[in-house]
This record gives sequence, C-alpha cells and structure tokens, in this order.
Amino acid sequence: MQVWCVRPRWRTPSTGVRALAGRGAAWRGAAAAEGDARGAAAAAEAGAVVAGRRGGIRATRTDHATRCEARRGTGSGSVAMAAQVSQEELKKQAAWKAVEYVKSGMKLGLGTGSTAAYAVERIGQLLKDGSLRKIVGVPTSTRTAEQAASLNIPLATLDEVSQLDLAIDGADEVDPKLNVVKGRGGALLREKMVEMASDKFICIVDNTKLVDGLGGSKLAMPVEIVQFCWKYNLQRLQRLPEVAGCKAQLRMGEDGKPYVTDNSNYIVDLYFKRPIADAYAAAKAISALEGVVDHGLFLDMVTTCIIAGTDGVEVKEK
Repeated sequence: MQVWCVRPRWRTPSTGVRALAGRGAAWRGAAAAEGDARGAAAAAEAGAVVAGRRGGIRATRTDHATRCEARRGTGSGSVAMAAQVSQEELKKQAAWKAVEYVKSGMKLGLGTGSTAAYAVERIGQLLKDGSLRKIVGVPTSTRTAEQAASLNIPLATLDEVSQLDLAIDGADEVDPKLNVVKGRGGALLREKMVEMASDKFICIVDNTKLVDGLGGSKLAMPVEIVQFCWKYNLQRLQRLPEVAGCKAQLRMGEDGKPYVTDNSNYIVDLYFKRPIADAYAAAKAISALEGVVDHGLFLDMVTTCIIAGTDGVEVKEK
C-alpha cells in the first residue's frame, strides 16, 4: 500500500478550484481560483511523500493539520480545529473529493444517501458555474432523481445509457478489501444495477463506516424480497447456514407499515452478532432463494474508496 501525505487542493480537474477551510470547526464549500504553479509550490511547502505497499490496495491520505497550517499559516492550533470536524462535514469532504474525478462529457451514476447527496449537490454547482459540461446522470432512487432534477442535472436511465463512466455512492460498511454493505437507505437494487453498469465505482464514506468484516457493525444488512409470502422468505433467510446466527427482521416504515422500495418490494434486514464468516458464500446462498430480488453485499465492485476522518481524507484504490 502506498501512502502519500500531501497538502490537499480541493479542485475540479478542469478549473483548479478548491474549497477553502472555514474558521473554527466548519469547513465552507467556497471555491477560489488557484494556478498550478502556486498549488505545486504550496504542496511542496506543506506536504511530504511517504511510499509503501500492503495488501494490493493503494492509499493516499491527506492530513487535516497540514491542510490548516498550509491554508491559514498556523501551527499546532490547527490540529485542535481538525478534531472538531463533524460527521456531516466529513461526509461532505469525501463527496467533494470524489467529484474531482468527474470530467465534462461523462455519464455518471448518482448514488443515494446522505453522503451521496453532497456529491450530487456539488455536481449541480459545477454544472451551474460552467466548470462541468455535458454531464448525464443516472439516479439510483426517486429521491436522488428529484434532487438532481432540482439542480438541473440532465438525467437518463439505463435503458437510455447502458454503460456509465463513473458512479459515486456511499456505503454502510467498508471492509479492508473494499467490499461494502449498502442498502440501509432502501435503494440497494437500483444502486447495484447502476454501479455494475459503471466502469468505475467510487465509494465515499466517513471513517465510522470501516469494519474488520462485513456485518461487523451489528447494523442491518438488507435483502430486498418480493412482497408475496414475505414471512416464508424471511424464515428461509434466517435458516441459511451461510448467515448462521443472524436475526432477520422485516423493515418497517415510519407509518408502522412494511417499508416498500422504489421497486414495490419489501426489505428484510439481517443483523449479525459478529462479522459474516464468508461474505461470498453468503451472497451466493441469499441470491439462490426464490423470491429474493437482491442483497446489500457489494463484493468486488468498488474501484476507489474515499474515507474522510478527523485526521484527513484517505483515498484507497484497487
């Protein structure tokens, strides 16, 4: 694994704009033009490069303290500021970093969830100011479609655009091999379809989503099923030896009725006391059940994972 600690320059590939750090704990999304020569000089002043390799995953980490010192000309006080970064701000940092990979003319998969929403918002901003042009987005849910439409992002479906350049989406869990759990927001089927149709899949998370093994957070691993005989399928899921010991529950909506996906299906959430022993075997066994539409195990799909933490933004690539 290779690790570089460098001064970040939050900018798009075409315009070289970057987000300026705000005062105190808040990081504003304002942008300022910066020439390449100035950026390179500042990076040389503030950053250092450290290289290594481990596990076939390449990682780049940007340090918050370096960011504060380079941008504000301060020293140890900037470390304290970095520690105060909120989870929402971390999500935004990861999302904005991912959008740096977007280029004019791309066909994009637009993810669903609180972190992905920041990426969609940023793409809309860059289209509005002319930094990006001729973007087409394929949304992974009705709520993402509504957000993108409100930002005047041109939209299409996989029927119209069957191959995408890039998908940006969040995740509920990320393991060391960049396998992920998705779907706690209820959009797992469309997310998997769009991300499988993409040449690259950038996963954006804050560091609370990191686990040693999938299922390790003890939160839901969703399975989308048809409504017909849902109890029968819930019981079959819980009895699978590949997910032995899990607790299966039908997801309920805020109205007290079963949660219904955009595809008019139900979701059974599986809860684990310990990580899934073999996620590949579990995925195969779950998919083999009649009545199962899809599951939240996204294996060997992520090409780049951007992880924002209080000590910086880390980029891992396969």
